Amino acid sequence: MKIGTKILILFLTLNLLSCKSSAQDIETKKPVPEFDFSGMNKSKFPKPVGYVNDFEQIFTPDQKILLEKLISNYEKRTTKEIAIITVSTIEPYDNIKDYGTDISNEWGIGKKGKDNGLAIIFSKSLREVRVSTGNGTEKILTDEICKSIIDQIMVPEFKNGEYYNGIEKGLLELIAKWK
Repeated sequence: MKIGTKILILFLTLNLLSCKSSAQDIETKKPVPEFDFSGMNKSKFPKPVGYVNDFEQIFTPDQKILLEKLISNYEKRTTKEIAIITVSTIEPYDNIKDYGTDISNEWGIGKKGKDNGLAIIFSKSLREVRVSTGNGTEKILTDEICKSIIDQIMVPEFKNGEYYNGIEKGLLELIAKWK
């Protein structure tokens, strides 16, 4: 026999001998998980931190405060909920539309039963923006209205590097049309 074959047979024999265990050992030993994933967030989305969720860190602290106040006051007057979400990635999604719908649903933007939520999802690094509306909201703020606000109000500001102005002006126009 060749030496390589002898080594292989010896290796397999040793492995078989080391794997033997009695039935009693199997019954009394409980499997111990190598990792415990029970406490981990299994969501593909970050957790919300308020009305303004600036995960891409686009806004200054003062700008966040102004947007938070604007949205908070609007919600107190109308019960309609708005979230602004900035992200650097939409992975594992291929498009911002599906990302916006799913994050809005997971976060529960809008009152239950009223579906009166709205999310502005913006990514400076991906150069994308989307207004995602709840079922109740989309009856008033149709896709055409939202697209018009994005194209005519927000994007021109973004092109000038004025991201806060684009979001604020777009938000104010959405609020004005959301009667």
